[in-house]
Amino acid sequence: MGIPPRASAGPKIQELFSDVVYTKITPAPEHPHYHYAGFHPGHRQILEPGHVRAPGRRPFGVPTIFERDQAITVRDGIRLYADIFRPATSDEEKKPVPAIIPWSPYGKTGTGPQNYDLMAPHRAGIALDRTSGYEKFEAPDPAEWAERGYAVVNIDARGAGHSEGLIAQWGVQEAEDIYDVIDWLVAQPWCNGSVVMAGNSWLAVAQINFASRLHHPALKAIAPWESVTDPYRQLIARGGRPHLPSFHAMLKHGFAGPEGAEFMPDMLGKRPLYDDYWEAKRIPVENIDNIPMYVLASYSSMLHTYGSFQTFRLAKTPKKWLRVHPYQEWYDFYRPEISDELQAFFDCYCKPDASPRAKNWEATTPPVRLSLLGFEDDGSPAATVIERPEKSYPLERQVLRTLYLNGENGTLVDTLPKQEAEKSYEGKSLTDGVTFTAKFDVDTELAGYPKAVLYVSCPDHDDLDIAVQIRKIDASGRQLVHLNYPCPGPLDQVTDYNVAKTLGPQGFLRASHAVSKDGPGGPVPASDLSKETDVLYSHRERKPVSPGTIIRLEIPIWPIGMVFAAGEGIALNISGHDMCLPETEICRLTEPEDENVGRHFVHTGGKYDSHLVIPVIKG
Repeated sequence: MGIPPRASAGPKIQELFSDVVYTKITPAPEHPHYHYAGFHPGHRQILEPGHVRAPGRRPFGVPTIFERDQAITVRDGIRLYADIFRPATSDEEKKPVPAIIPWSPYGKTGTGPQNYDLMAPHRAGIALDRTSGYEKFEAPDPAEWAERGYAVVNIDARGAGHSEGLIAQWGVQEAEDIYDVIDWLVAQPWCNGSVVMAGNSWLAVAQINFASRLHHPALKAIAPWESVTDPYRQLIARGGRPHLPSFHAMLKHGFAGPEGAEFMPDMLGKRPLYDDYWEAKRIPVENIDNIPMYVLASYSSMLHTYGSFQTFRLAKTPKKWLRVHPYQEWYDFYRPEISDELQAFFDCYCKPDASPRAKNWEATTPPVRLSLLGFEDDGSPAATVIERPEKSYPLERQVLRTLYLNGENGTLVDTLPKQEAEKSYEGKSLTDGVTFTAKFDVDTELAGYPKAVLYVSCPDHDDLDIAVQIRKIDASGRQLVHLNYPCPGPLDQVTDYNVAKTLGPQGFLRASHAVSKDGPGGPVPASDLSKETDVLYSHRERKPVSPGTIIRLEIPIWPIGMVFAAGEGIALNISGHDMCLPETEICRLTEPEDENVGRHFVHTGGKYDSHLVIPVIKG
């Protein structure tokens, strides 16, 4: 099954782009925040039922073989190291098990600096005894999945921990490494020849990155729990402007390994426009044509929402299911009932003696389950809709409603105001902005892709970065907050982090990139996009805007899912800065990160038909 080794042993991406930036990283034993547990290749022990890694953690329920730092050599001679957990019965001749691969450079067995205690208030709602402490960050827990009859292969990706080489951020290199690890796994006597992949964030992107580029017959199913399909447009340069630089810096400082790491955000200074490098990093999910996919999406992540929906929509495999949940992804991943469902999905394709639920997976699972946020934790009478079965996404019954901005009174109205007006804000400010509101007089649901069309100007500079955000408001006009998981105290006592609180979807655009609208080199043809998001920026070119010139900008907004009681409504916030809450305290801004200068003006009414398009599915 193996692919012959490449002639060069150098990093794959350097063969294509000689200017790739590598950052030096700290070796694992020396990293100040790495929970280093030593390097013990070949060490094997049995974790007996009742074994706990630390007081209060989940105990193992079945005898489990724990093999530490197992070396796996990939095609260019690089050795990767994995911790493998598997039921002790898998050593018996007729009881091999499937293997789960959670792939990332975040540390392989509770070793990395990323952990739920530090990165989310109240551990993201995950009880301490829900996980064993042996789990890889954002990955299945070995104690739980050994009981479910699976091996968990916690691997340090290339360049991470003690794995050799340089960390590769997705792309062909990572896909080739995953292929070779699958090849190694299915040759092991304890593996039944079936491999699956699971996990959040980077671990989700690794799954679709592999399935988009290579095929291995032993990979039977994937479960990407919130992903990214286009790093430039969704993660690093959203709207053509640097996006979340402080968050990316935090991730970079969390890497540990023997050499260094390829780090895409560092390439933005060299390659600020979309080019062949960024195209090489795009995940071509439209190539996924046969593997079963259990796709997760939510509105809580300002990193993954769009990419998660695109993964489902563009993959061509007929065996795909989308579940849109109303929580934060870490909390959702460890819910017991969801682990049961994930096992049924995997069992369907990995175990000949699967349960009736697993055998009937395809026939009984709705293609789409859609949640809509009610914001009831913040006092709204509307209740969150939880995973309602639907047939498609976007919903065929949606109606696109246009609301025009009225600059005279700050409202959103059904008819274009005749009178021209303008509102302005300081472009380089973390607090200034303008708001337009509308109320719904009947119970209403929104689901799909909004879009803002704005006429804007800036007299003091030849470019501007603009951000728009949709928030839910109560009957008094107060902007509401959705709590992403159960917390012991009231909402106002929960730290203002994005992982804990959802505000609403955003859209971004750098005005000089408007010239690239519908330009060549986009990720997918416009015909493949939903009718309400026929706004595609190639970001391959830019054209400065003459100071003071009023220009028309179309700003696509990430998917929305909200439910409203009569009297509640929406606010459209417009500013020059990202209005999302910070991911962690390290990411909280004290100075603007944008490149704006002077005041921005939003022009409305008359010949300036600034408006917001919203997808209505009820009301």
